[in-house]
Formats: sequence, C-alpha cells, structure tokens
Amino acid sequence: MSCPADVDPKLWRSLRNGVGRAIGDFGLIKDGDRICVGISGGKDSLLLLMLLVEMQRRAPISYQLVPVTVDAGFPGFDTAHIRNVVARQGLELNIETTDHVDLINAKLRPGSSYCSFCARLKRGALYGAARRLGCNLLALGHHRDDFIETLLLNQFFIGTLKAMAARTVCDSGDITVIRPLVYVAEEDIISAVQQAGIKTVSCNCPVADADHQRQRMKQLLRQLEQEIPQIKNSLLAALGNIQPRHLLDRHLTKEGTQCA
Repeated sequence: MSCPADVDPKLWRSLRNGVGRAIGDFGLIKDGDRICVGISGGKDSLLLLMLLVEMQRRAPISYQLVPVTVDAGFPGFDTAHIRNVVARQGLELNIETTDHVDLINAKLRPGSSYCSFCARLKRGALYGAARRLGCNLLALGHHRDDFIETLLLNQFFIGTLKAMAARTVCDSGDITVIRPLVYVAEEDIISAVQQAGIKTVSCNCPVADADHQRQRMKQLLRQLEQEIPQIKNSLLAALGNIQPRHLLDRHLTKEGTQCA
C-alpha cells in the first residue's frame, strides 16, 4: 500500500519514517514475529495498523499482523465498522468479547479510576488473545504525546520518574509489548486520519474523555509550546538520556556518587 488517497505524501512519509526509526532504534520487530495489533477503533490504533501493513510490505523481513479488538460490552460499540476498516487492509479482525462492563460495575472501588481499571482489563484481554492466536508481540498505539503526558502525570501526581517503554516484556515473559508510534506526534496522526477520511469508533464508555488530569497535561504542554516550540521533542529525548548519578533514588546511589 502506497500513500493513502488524499493524504499529504510528505506527511505519510514522515509517519512511515517515524515508525521505521522506532523499529530500528528499539528492535521492535524481527523476522518471524507474529504481532497482535490492538485495535480500539480510535485514530491511533487504526493508523498504527495502516503503517504496520505498509512497513510489512516494504520490510526485508517477514512478519504477520493479527488485528484484535476487545469488546468490553458497552452498548452501541460498532465492531462492524472496525472490521470493515481492517478488511480494507487485507486482514481479518479478531474480536475478543468480554464482560468488562459487569466487572467494572461490580469491582470498581469508590474513588478509583474507571479508565485505569478498564484499561487493565483490556490489556489482560489482549494478552489472552495474543496467546490464543499464537502471537509473541502485542503492538499498541501509544504515540509521542502519550509518552510525554504519562511522564508528567507520574511526576506531578505520583512522584516517580516513569513513562512507558517502546518495548517491554510482560510479567509472564511470553508476550512483548511494542509501541511503534513512540516518535509520532498526535497532531500528525489526527491530520492523516482526517485527510484519509477514516471514521473512528468510540468504545461508548460512559466516562470516555473524562481523564481530566491528562487533559490538564495537554493544556499545560500547549501553553509551554508557545514559549518553547521544541518542548515535546526535548521531553521525549529526556526519556532516553537518563543520568542516574544526578537523581535521588537510593537504589541507584548505594555506592555513592562521583563529583561532576
């Protein structure tokens, strides 16, 4: 698949190069991999699939793509549309039907995050689907802005220096999570999806888009960008330029630090 119709070729090339760079920098995909691609129906996961399909056709290695959508049980979730979008990529959608709605309503503790609980359940369902379908990788659509916002959220509200990894092995050790969009800006994803005329699908969660803390991080970054245009690139670069000697984690400084 070449550049989708109506998408600016320069933008598409930039997106493709960003994914290629991530694959190369972090060793995300190797010959023979079978990749479960989590498809929520949103802009990020749909564009991720499109880019991975193109990379697959261009790559000097062979790997398989297995799209999976988790149906959490929210009324009105349109899996038929997602299936059609996936079919246009020459693939067949696997739907993991769950009772997450009932579990959330029964188990969510007062004051706990609805979104976080739902996300954990979906991740578990994707792990299960990946194992059942014989996949060794799980590709998720987190982009550059997700990494940066998560870094700030953890610093501001939890007190830890942590974001996400481009490649990480799950606790059981049999599935590796990859995030090929780590270098891709959210605004570029939005532009590409709009230009391609791709309809996105909401999960129909009753609290969708209610992550107020993340929205505050987005607003803060927009304000800072007016004075520091490269702030997002700088923050992302900081995640790959750790200086343990200049931090306060006692586990990293048991032997003491040298003067610098």
